[in-house]
Amino acid sequence: MPIKVYKPTSPGRRDMSGQTFEEITHVGPERSLVMGLRKRAGRNFRGKITIRHRGGGHKRLYRQIDFKRDKFEVPGTIKSIEYDPNRSSRIALVHYLDGDKRYIIAPLGVKVGDSIVSSPQAEIRPGNTLPLRRIPQGTMIHNLELQVGRGGQMVRSAGTSAQILAKEGEDYAIVRLPSGEERFIRQDCLATIGQVGNVEHGNIKLGKAGRKRHLGIRPTVRGSAMNPNDHPHGGGEGRSPVGMPGPKTPWGKPALGKRTRRNKSTDKFIFRRRSKKRR
Repeated sequence: MPIKVYKPTSPGRRDMSGQTFEEITHVGPERSLVMGLRKRAGRNFRGKITIRHRGGGHKRLYRQIDFKRDKFEVPGTIKSIEYDPNRSSRIALVHYLDGDKRYIIAPLGVKVGDSIVSSPQAEIRPGNTLPLRRIPQGTMIHNLELQVGRGGQMVRSAGTSAQILAKEGEDYAIVRLPSGEERFIRQDCLATIGQVGNVEHGNIKLGKAGRKRHLGIRPTVRGSAMNPNDHPHGGGEGRSPVGMPGPKTPWGKPALGKRTRRNKSTDKFIFRRRSKKRR
């Protein structure tokens, strides 16, 4: 997907870039596969804000995506590549041989008219879904299951892919995730062949605050600009340092680099932690 660069007709337009949408073949979703999406502004079912700086944004309809890919042995044909406002990747509308219609995440290189299938005997080709035990080592995959039958939970964002590194016995495979982490995953879990499309998504520059607001993301205020009763970094005359051992969250908890993982029950499935960022 090429990126278009806008002419600097205003300060907001300078350095702004956007998508050309050349790969989009149909405008408007399949009506039978959409549903209303209520805005929650970062709040959970109790009304408590669990994700800050969310709210507003453009109205959206939710496209029901087939993450499970559980329509086995039934071939389908790609009818269109469409835009989805709820995710960074593109989605593909699949018409199956039995008349069923479903959306899937559009892999890189898949075009209208291509045939896909979910089957242990499927060909190793982008868009086909197989168990990990049937996928050769070194193959790039996406829409990866963590639990058998639950549906793809990982590697679904634009341009991402995982790689099968090795097979450990008859039960587990070692998979390298996009973060660099290497993890044991059961070989009965399903994965889709190929890399997720829309690979240039990460190179887009929004250019102005308004485009961020259209996405439903509100401004973030620095803690050092607040009063002491609002944030641990607040107060002081002029620009003041943090003045404490390490930066803190608004609630006084350690921030910026503090490890927060507490899921000890799945530690045994992590073969190698993700690589540290180079300074």
